[in-house]
Amino acid sequence: MAQRTEKEETEFKVLETLTTTTTPTLCSNNCGVTASPSTNNMCQKCFNAAAAGIDPNPIAKRSARSVSLRSTPAKAAIHPRETDPVKRDHHQQTVNRCSGCRKKVGLTVFRCRCGDLFCAEHRYSDRHDCSYDYKIAGREAIARENPSTHRRTFNRRKSVTRPSTVTS
Repeated sequence: MAQRTEKEETEFKVLETLTTTTTPTLCSNNCGVTASPSTNNMCQKCFNAAAAGIDPNPIAKRSARSVSLRSTPAKAAIHPRETDPVKRDHHQQTVNRCSGCRKKVGLTVFRCRCGDLFCAEHRYSDRHDCSYDYKIAGREAIARENPSTHRRTFNRRKSVTRPSTVTS
């Protein structure tokens, strides 16, 4: 009787996990999102930002900075915070849209030689206002691949006239 059936063991484990669940911990950066112990008590966003070296919570630093600015004397020079444009672009995602109809193109994006993105309907140069001049590009390609040989001047020898031998 000391042995339990498999059903009783699984029920016991389920009850045990329900009773031993802990309350979710909040992120250590005070962003208000639940944290995980595997990510050093940070939410996933803050953990990824900390690993990349980016400040995930600029609001907390701003409030601390504003408190320190209030306590500084008026003679102290206040420098505006410089933001790195590379980091700003890291957070922004570009949405690929057709330049003709503004429809999202997803994976079926076609980049024209004029530099714009187009859907399958507007990908041809006659279906959109293409600013790329194919005629001039073709001429330049031919000129580049086939270098022209301008009329070269050669030193011509003066031809010596031989007397014709006539047999009679």
